[in-house]
Amino acid sequence: MTQTGRLSGRIALITGASRGIGAAIAKRYAAEGAHLVLTARTEGALEEIDDAVRAAGGSATLVPLDLRQLDQIDQLGAALVERFGRLDVLVGNAGLLGDLTPVPHIAQRQWDQVMTVNVTANYRLIRSMDPLLRRSESGRAIFVSSGAAKGKAFWGLYGATKAALNTLVMSYADEMENTALRVNLVNPGPIRTAMRAQAMPGEDPMTLRTPEEITDCFVDLAAADCTRNGELVQAY
Repeated sequence: MTQTGRLSGRIALITGASRGIGAAIAKRYAAEGAHLVLTARTEGALEEIDDAVRAAGGSATLVPLDLRQLDQIDQLGAALVERFGRLDVLVGNAGLLGDLTPVPHIAQRQWDQVMTVNVTANYRLIRSMDPLLRRSESGRAIFVSSGAAKGKAFWGLYGATKAALNTLVMSYADEMENTALRVNLVNPGPIRTAMRAQAMPGEDPMTLRTPEEITDCFVDLAAADCTRNGELVQAY
């Protein structure tokens, strides 16, 4: 990959960075010159992506973080203030699929866990990172949506979280309209990831695009010259 440096000098926080779309974004942002703050639940997985980031010519700060522990998100915000004083890019990528089941069969524990990671954690990220993003001359916040948000049989739990996330992020974007901060959503479409394989076990993964094939969109929305705001960008 040719290093264009479109994100040179920018500090980017990516959640769920150890695999799939998050890992692809991390490697691409590294190649574009960003310094990365990468979160995932396991330290070992983060160390693996750190090796890939370094191979791409980048640098990263690794933060083992379980987004279900909401107070840790606030602690991360405080640590970033002390370490960097600002945040240029926030990518809210981490998510859980949960069981694909009829709505009356959704287990309460599943509901609580998926809602916490897909919705509440992103609200807490916005709340904690907003002051840091405003300190940037060109703050950018990007959240990963899904076509499941429109409602589909057996996708009630996951779809409800993505519909809620869409509304939350669009409201935040509208509030930021008269600031330098730009806020957008990305719907990746069908992508060759572990989550997709879990959801569609009979599907041939080789018919799907790889996470690396959609990273252009995330670079465009993270760049300092991006003017888009309040959009649900289709990455396919």
